[in-house]
Amino acid sequence: MDYFGSSGIRGIINEKITPELCLKVGRAVGSEYKRVIIGTDPRTTADMVKSAVISGLTASGADVKDAGMVPTPTLAQAADDFDCGVMITASHNPSEYNGIKLWNPDGSSFNTEQMLETEKRIKDQPDLPTWKEVGKLDKYRNAVDEHIDKIKELIGKNLDSKVVLDCANGAGCSVTPFLFRELGCDVVTLNSNPDGTFPAHDPEPVESHLKDLGKAVKNTDADIGIAHDGDADRMVAFDENGDFLDGDKLLALFAKQFKESVVVPVNSSMIIEELVDNVIRSKVGDVYVAEELKKHDAQFGGEPSGTWIFPEISYAPDGIYAAAFLIKLSESLNLTEEIQDLPSYPRKKESIQAEKKKEIMNTLKKFYEDSYESERLNFVDGIRLDYEKGWALIRASGTEPKIRITSEAKDQKYLNKIFEESKKNLSDIKEEI
Repeated sequence: MDYFGSSGIRGIINEKITPELCLKVGRAVGSEYKRVIIGTDPRTTADMVKSAVISGLTASGADVKDAGMVPTPTLAQAADDFDCGVMITASHNPSEYNGIKLWNPDGSSFNTEQMLETEKRIKDQPDLPTWKEVGKLDKYRNAVDEHIDKIKELIGKNLDSKVVLDCANGAGCSVTPFLFRELGCDVVTLNSNPDGTFPAHDPEPVESHLKDLGKAVKNTDADIGIAHDGDADRMVAFDENGDFLDGDKLLALFAKQFKESVVVPVNSSMIIEELVDNVIRSKVGDVYVAEELKKHDAQFGGEPSGTWIFPEISYAPDGIYAAAFLIKLSESLNLTEEIQDLPSYPRKKESIQAEKKKEIMNTLKKFYEDSYESERLNFVDGIRLDYEKGWALIRASGTEPKIRITSEAKDQKYLNKIFEESKKNLSDIKEEI
């Protein structure tokens, strides 16, 4: 696709994301969906992007409700009363980025077919209606309260944990601190004023950006630490000792609560297969996790990056609900011990420069089809080969001229063996191209 990636349309402002493109996206969406709700995260370019999209929507005859600055899962939740939701956000990317993500009434982001159809309309630009059919714009003031009420209904109100919360100066500031207090938590907030320059730290919620949160959990004798990204569709956590909870381990902990069926991407740990009866592997990206969740009617989906999808509330990644769910879970078990008791296997990663990555991957796929048993292969996103005691994934980067190898195994010796086998296969094909 020319415009959409795995998380909607996203790029640097006035390079990829221009007013002209935003207007075209608005027209493409408004020509098909006539009742639309729109929201933004606090980025400094939000008004520019939103105004252009709204112009395109209304010009195409769509009536638009503006929810203002809200988290992405809040906007997705509110979309259930509309034909479509439009979120202006670049999620965990730095402040020079912005983007547009589109949502269905059930909270799922646009699937592959919908993205392709929207791309066609962006390029073709459907005819505009007469002036009498131009859409109207109004405010929508209930999104935050509706989201909080839905989570309270599912979680309850009797939590008593002490929580340190880092909102990353993002949209989560408008929901998560208030929700936690209404649930009964004692809340200490960090970076909870919205600021689209993200002055405290980069909005991507990785351990290296969250040192202050870990220290604050320990220094305040808190029970748990929670962090969001710029639009609160992600959530990561620290235990009561101020130690960061590894994404694969947190994914396994969540999956363990839904033992019948879960969806995880091809690059997540094989721990999941040891805990859940039916594991469906998807392409990397919450769009694809949600597609498989709906297709298989699975109970839970998630990614090690911190995106968690609970169909009981929505098919959108909801870092706010995930945080409340984790806090409630931590009050019924010892989080540190539960994480430590999960299996732990060594992993290895490496990126290989590959200017002709598409051609290399196509040739490599044919090699694997000819050389390995089909039941061991998964081509849903790159090439994943399962072994007796591990797996290896060869996958092209979506943004760089690189091909990445990832392997996991039950012991280091076996890991080195399957990793080097994958690396040799890739190197041999690369030399041929």
